[in-house]
Amino acid sequence: MPKKVLMVVGTRPNLIKITRMEEVMARYGDAFDYRLCHTGQHYDDRLSKVFFEQLELRQPDYYLGVSESHPARLIARIVAELTTILTDWQPDWVIAPGDVNSTLGAALAANKCGVKLAHLESGLRSFDRSMPEEHNRVVTDALADLHWVTEPSGQQHLSTAGVEASGVHFVGNTMIDTLVKFDVQIEASTILQKLQLTAGDYVLMTLHRPGNVDTKAALAGLLDLVDHLTEKRPVVFPIHPRTRQRLQAFGLEPRVVNNSRLIETPPMDYFSFQKLVAKAHFVFTDSGGIQEETTFRRVPCLTFRPNTERPITVTVGTNTLVDSLEEVVRLAADIEAGTYKKGAIPELWDGKATDRLVEVLHQMP
Repeated sequence: MPKKVLMVVGTRPNLIKITRMEEVMARYGDAFDYRLCHTGQHYDDRLSKVFFEQLELRQPDYYLGVSESHPARLIARIVAELTTILTDWQPDWVIAPGDVNSTLGAALAANKCGVKLAHLESGLRSFDRSMPEEHNRVVTDALADLHWVTEPSGQQHLSTAGVEASGVHFVGNTMIDTLVKFDVQIEASTILQKLQLTAGDYVLMTLHRPGNVDTKAALAGLLDLVDHLTEKRPVVFPIHPRTRQRLQAFGLEPRVVNNSRLIETPPMDYFSFQKLVAKAHFVFTDSGGIQEETTFRRVPCLTFRPNTERPITVTVGTNTLVDSLEEVVRLAADIEAGTYKKGAIPELWDGKATDRLVEVLHQMP
């Protein structure tokens, strides 16, 4: 009998982590019966459709259509809807990637339905309990039967938490699998021409975390930084909906519009955005996944956060945590002078993480 495996995703970053899953499972013949569930946590017809098409993902076997604004209601609805699926189909395994609310909802539903749970991207910790993602990681890991780890810190954290080593497997980073798989398509993107940019001669910026954009003073300070950076080269700013709302609410949108060297864009398709990452002079962000993508591309990354759940991007890669705008200016000067660290690609970030984790799952009873 094939192993029945339900993959539960809810956001676009989740999709980037699972692009090779079905392809690799198919190599095992009839060993797996794989189905995909999208909770609907982040879903829009325009952008999500593009991600499914570009990343060559099957359409979801189950779409829950959950879009509650309050996290507690969102998670509760996911648990309720998944309970029906798990009861009817009775899979052997639920796979929950990442650290979003859909991850936690999948973990709770699997636990209460007696279905074994595998956590993809397990063991990451920022130790910042003000971040909802940290709670999601900790609880999901506590409930998981199988832990797939992207970097050695994950193994250490799980060991400290008392997780049995037999259930922990260092497999590498499946986000990198996607970069490797679609490298030709990313390179072929014409986004630089569309935005009239020169490779290596622009800064890419993404900011959306509440601590950085939810007060007028913080957001105005960031725009002061942008004014400084654009004196040397253009800044490309794909504006997150949360950030755009704050710009409008605080009356700061004219500062974006009036800076001719600040190129604002709506959220982008995967190939376009990854081309911008790969060819940037440096990236300024508060995102999690971008820290990993820039490390793989060996592009300097300045992360405007006091902590990271991905420390290998700092200790091995090209990422630096910054806690002041003055430090951004100083490090930008180092990058300009060519004295910023070069970084290296971490162990097992080789495009074959999915192969390793599916082999682990195949060996499970």
